[in-house]
Amino acid sequence: MHELIDTLAEQLERPKEVPSRLVDHVWSTYEIDRDAVGEFLVTRLPDLEDYEHELILSPLYTPKLTDQALSAELLGQASVAETEWAGIVQQLESRPTTGSILTSDGKIYKVPLREVVLERYIRLLRLNGSIPDAVWVLLQQEAFAEERTLFKAIARRAIWERAPRAAILKAFLEWSQDTYLAGDGLRLLSVAEDHRPKDVTYLVKRLPQWQEALRKEIEAADDPKPFFVEQIRDSHGFERDQRQREEDRIAEKQDELVFLSRLQEALKRR
Repeated sequence: MHELIDTLAEQLERPKEVPSRLVDHVWSTYEIDRDAVGEFLVTRLPDLEDYEHELILSPLYTPKLTDQALSAELLGQASVAETEWAGIVQQLESRPTTGSILTSDGKIYKVPLREVVLERYIRLLRLNGSIPDAVWVLLQQEAFAEERTLFKAIARRAIWERAPRAAILKAFLEWSQDTYLAGDGLRLLSVAEDHRPKDVTYLVKRLPQWQEALRKEIEAADDPKPFFVEQIRDSHGFERDQRQREEDRIAEKQDELVFLSRLQEALKRR
């Protein structure tokens, strides 16, 4: 447990850049200049209520999948029961655990993290997740070596808690040992969490429909639309910015479509 506490503290104390969402919230709620957010976090945040701490700091201290991967690598197949979380939070708070917040001017501000922030972070880490034996064995295959740590976090996500849905993950690992591409784990997780297929049979049935819907979205997005105010477009570069966003969105959907096609081919070989 000590190693886990140290790992979590290291994650939490790693410098984090202030996102625009946090700056906008502080500016609109507390009437603080955008370039004074760092000082606000040091001088005024300590006087605020717990719920305000959580609202302000949640954009910084919401664990991403990469954060979940660090604890997943440490825990392996083991899990940490929810009854133990309060003790973990207490130890982190008593250290104390201090956040390092990096503002746009390059300065770092130290902010002690309260129980309410630590509790939320721990709750979202999926420490109570686990990896079934069959999935664990498959993850040891060479095909998954480069992304094994991240895949351990993927395998611990709540979406796989139901056995029929967990069978999708197991089957995918079996089918893709010879065809796995970097990022496939994230692509599968996206399909599972976006569409929530209840089992392998349901997935097989729905794949053609999802592919067709994606094709239509790509065709619609790829159809250029005229900018209705030429002067605004020319002076502000809106067309260029919009086109870049559209191109990025199309590329993401094309990537998803290719993955669904590969997944369908794998299912045919069952």
